[in-house]
Amino acid sequence: MTDLGTPLTPPRAPAPRRAAPALLGYVAVRALGLVVLAVWSGARGKSAYHLLTARWDSLWYVRVAELGYGYKVRLPNGDVHSDLAFFPLLPWLERLLHACTPLTYAGAGFTVSLLASLAAAWGIFAVADFVYGRRVGVCAVLLWAVLPVGVVQSMAYSESLFTALAAWSLYAVLTGRWVTAGALAALAGLTRPVGLAVVAAVWTAGAVSFVRDRSGGVRDRGTDDASGAYEDEHAPSLSSAARARRMVRTTGAPPWRRALGMLLAPVGTAAYVLWVGHRTGKGPLGYLDVQAGWRNGFDGGYAFARFVGDKFTSFPSAPAGAGLIVGVGLLLWLYVTGVRQRQPLPLLVYTGVVLALALCASSYFGSKPRLLMPAFPVLLPLALALARLRTGRTALVTAGIAVVAAVYGAFWLNGSGPP
Repeated sequence: MTDLGTPLTPPRAPAPRRAAPALLGYVAVRALGLVVLAVWSGARGKSAYHLLTARWDSLWYVRVAELGYGYKVRLPNGDVHSDLAFFPLLPWLERLLHACTPLTYAGAGFTVSLLASLAAAWGIFAVADFVYGRRVGVCAVLLWAVLPVGVVQSMAYSESLFTALAAWSLYAVLTGRWVTAGALAALAGLTRPVGLAVVAAVWTAGAVSFVRDRSGGVRDRGTDDASGAYEDEHAPSLSSAARARRMVRTTGAPPWRRALGMLLAPVGTAAYVLWVGHRTGKGPLGYLDVQAGWRNGFDGGYAFARFVGDKFTSFPSAPAGAGLIVGVGLLLWLYVTGVRQRQPLPLLVYTGVVLALALCASSYFGSKPRLLMPAFPVLLPLALALARLRTGRTALVTAGIAVVAAVYGAFWLNGSGPP
């Protein structure tokens, strides 16, 4: 048993060898999705690569990478779609990769997303492995891979990049690497507006750690709400080694490191929002005006509730409305289950903010499934349940869902696709 009175060295990130089953499984699922997409698109006379790299938001990112900011589209109804709505980290990486390789800007975006999706899978494994053990980590990655809109993970979009930065920032928080956590949170804030969720997780964990400092206690992660709080009686499948790894010093980092991590965390979001405000001449609220031009905002879920309610005005759309209610109910049930299972507080805060921002946005209702994709901790209760099955049954269930997800992804991208 670890001596809790002795400062502990934070656990290192899981080696590729330890994460190999999760990463290989992830690659297999994504490869299946891409093959099905290629076959489906070819049968319809379309290019799968074009669908992944040169449609919808991908075009906006490429334009920013190539020409910088300043492009607007004025619609007949008076709405103004400005490229300032798109955060800069992905276009920056596209420009860098294009400059260093023969890749086009679109090809660079596709490459960044592929590499980022692997980093995200590894980060999800790291978090789940640290909290619950290796088997749950593998299951969590596979579940993230087989999401119905998982094909977005392979698109030249920013979801994979953001999820990678968020997952590793959360892992850094859980393992006491505060400066790393803050730096990664700052980069996440340069990737998507939902970077605020990572900032909230870092700030909450940091604030709780300072409060714990005042009480002078070093706690077992089995009873500590700040950095890991899943009690052993809820996880009988965990090995003794996994339980031993869950004993950590939650307040052992020097205060200056925690303070620096907390100061770094919001820098990315704040810098871009303030820059947009300066560029538009509308001050700190300029970014909100840009989003308003896209008819996007935060209304507490009122518009989404109306959208769901409107589905019940006619029979053909009523099943879709019922499906939306069931889907939202399932998400909330999984989140509450995570609370009851006492997930680490940083994960709960992060997930809660991602869910709130996605479900309570006032527009782009069809985007919500992909906007929810970074909320990977909501999958942990399902990963725990899947991990308790026999290996053969787990593989069978995962393979079946992977096939369904691959077919749906191909159908989706060849149809309406992401907005």
